[in-house]
Amino acid sequence: MAQKKSHEVDGWLARPDPTVAIVLVYGPDRGLVSERAKLFASKTGLDLEDPFAVVKLEAAEIEADPGRLIDEACTVSMFGGKRLIWLRNAASHKGTAEALKVLSDKPPQDAIVLIEAGDLKKNAPLRTLAEGGRAAMALPCYADESRSIDQVLDQELQAANMAITLEARQLLKSQVGGDRLASRGEIQKLLLYCAGQKTIELEDVEASLGDVASVSADQVVDAMLLGRLAEMDEKMLRALSSGTAPFLFLSATMRQFQTLAVLRADMDRGGKSASSVVAGARPPVFFARRSIVENALARWTVDALAQGLDRLQQTVLLTRRRPELAVEVTRQTLLALGVQAMRRGG
Repeated sequence: MAQKKSHEVDGWLARPDPTVAIVLVYGPDRGLVSERAKLFASKTGLDLEDPFAVVKLEAAEIEADPGRLIDEACTVSMFGGKRLIWLRNAASHKGTAEALKVLSDKPPQDAIVLIEAGDLKKNAPLRTLAEGGRAAMALPCYADESRSIDQVLDQELQAANMAITLEARQLLKSQVGGDRLASRGEIQKLLLYCAGQKTIELEDVEASLGDVASVSADQVVDAMLLGRLAEMDEKMLRALSSGTAPFLFLSATMRQFQTLAVLRADMDRGGKSASSVVAGARPPVFFARRSIVENALARWTVDALAQGLDRLQQTVLLTRRRPELAVEVTRQTLLALGVQAMRRGG
């Protein structure tokens, strides 16, 4: 089957198979999907700003006109050579899947089709077509694990010619990881804050991450996880009025849901209590938050967390398509999740 496991993707992207004509990059970590899609696009050797060499499309366009993807992929370049057809924001779109089936049966000779998609179930048409199609490759992108965060951090530190203490590294890793672009952004913000230093200390990380926006986002998420709707809404509105970007709430919520999903799965597998799972968590849960996490684990099942993550991903997509609605749809999503937490009790 034409697919790579999550830990194999970076190795494949370092040396892409030149016979592959269709590449599907998908997963819940939208930032990582975007980053890897850009890396693959750069590996084609094409000028990504040349409209004759690179055609960028939105999945919604293909849904309205499925034949367009096929037409673009089969069009011969005016000046010869390969073309890149770059499709973004794909999901369970019927039109996109139908077009991909045609291209899988008869791969384009003069074009490479690159598709960015969100989280896809194992039986999703886009995923099954890419995994089983001729000259196709499926590349999964899951949330940054501890090792992945270390890799991103080490890359940025090396580029900045800086070092970081073990305590500072552990604190930073505990606060990032829900989304690759968001993680890299926080790391770059920290490096900028520490410009001119040789070594980043624990106090530097606390100062960089301890601004009003990130603290407020975490407080809002904690209130939501426990079903404290009035407290959540009051804190969220206050943070928004002070300039906190809506995406920070979504990013923080996704990060917490991903952590809870891992811990809850550990509980279910081993029949462990919430307190024992939290006590043995790696990276460790801060002492001040242990009771919150334990309470949340009692309320949220693995399936409920997965459904919540899917809703959050759809909200992120909507805020990018309709930024003028970002505040309202973010607030509605968190309120809906808070209602679920309240009904589940604890």
